[in-house]
Amino acid sequence: MKKTLLITGGAGFIGSHVVRLFVNKYPEYRIINLDALTYAGNLENLKDIQDSPNYTFEKADITDANRINELFAQYSFDGVIHLAAESHVDRSIIDPNAFISTNVMGTANLLNAARTTWKDNMEGKRFYHVSTDEVYGSLGEEGFFLETTPYDPQSPYSASKAASDHLVRAYGNTYHMPFVITNCSNNYGPNHFPEKLIPLFINNICTNKPLPVYGDGKYTRDWLYVIDHARAIDMVFHGGRDGETYNIGGFNEWQNIELVKLLCKTMDEKLGREPGTSEKLIAYIKDRPGHDRRYAIDATKINKELGWYPSVTFEEGLSKTIDWYLENEEWLNHVTSGDYKKYYDTQYTHR
Repeated sequence: MKKTLLITGGAGFIGSHVVRLFVNKYPEYRIINLDALTYAGNLENLKDIQDSPNYTFEKADITDANRINELFAQYSFDGVIHLAAESHVDRSIIDPNAFISTNVMGTANLLNAARTTWKDNMEGKRFYHVSTDEVYGSLGEEGFFLETTPYDPQSPYSASKAASDHLVRAYGNTYHMPFVITNCSNNYGPNHFPEKLIPLFINNICTNKPLPVYGDGKYTRDWLYVIDHARAIDMVFHGGRDGETYNIGGFNEWQNIELVKLLCKTMDEKLGREPGTSEKLIAYIKDRPGHDRRYAIDATKINKELGWYPSVTFEEGLSKTIDWYLENEEWLNHVTSGDYKKYYDTQYTHR
């Protein structure tokens, strides 16, 4: 094999699309998928490539430093693409310590293992840390997040991701570890665990449950199709400059309420419902603490340096996403019922 790469969080939403892309596109690479298989990690996301000769799954938690060290000793990874993270803001408000443990200490464990393994030869090595636009805080009605925008995290989740970003840069500066960081906007697409807005609302519309919208619904986000994000990660891993940060966004801002209305309209069309049926499910609820008003990314740098750009409009991507959920009802039922987790608890024991 030409390279052995570790992809953390590879059974999760974004990670599974990255694993699939690398396994299929680079048969000469050995891809090791590390995932703890918590509630959002699901190997059903990777059924189509699970038997590929260049793919291996390892069940492990990045907070377990000893296990991480064992895996680095076993595989001598040439590169790390680090996606494993606690990522749901609402959950971080309820249990911030889980986010600090996974996102900060887990990243430190990976950095320490990589530093020990690569200390005698950093040539050709790369630690790629996948982060979020939420580390920048909140924007007003104008302006965009640049790679040079000062950090101003507003939730336990974004604070934990900001801390991990700083750790990666510190290891690059102190230990000369080759690294790149990307900060992405909100992802959407197939295999998204239905606690996030788009998959949650698709599921709720199908089952005629309320669509909970925070506050006045005018919170604005930039939306990125997950397959385009995986393409960007591929480009940055192979072509990005060491020590650089690249913002990845969809050039695609939507207020939450306008997005929900578009989703309702599209769902009514696809389900053969009377126009306006799903909009009746919208229910405004009390706002979330520390809710950032607007995120918007300027992705000019990755476009100019690496030639990346979104391949679909939001309307096209949303339509593809809805179609996938409607065609994969069994997957949705499994992840919402928790049956798949019972299976993993039986099938995979800690070694």
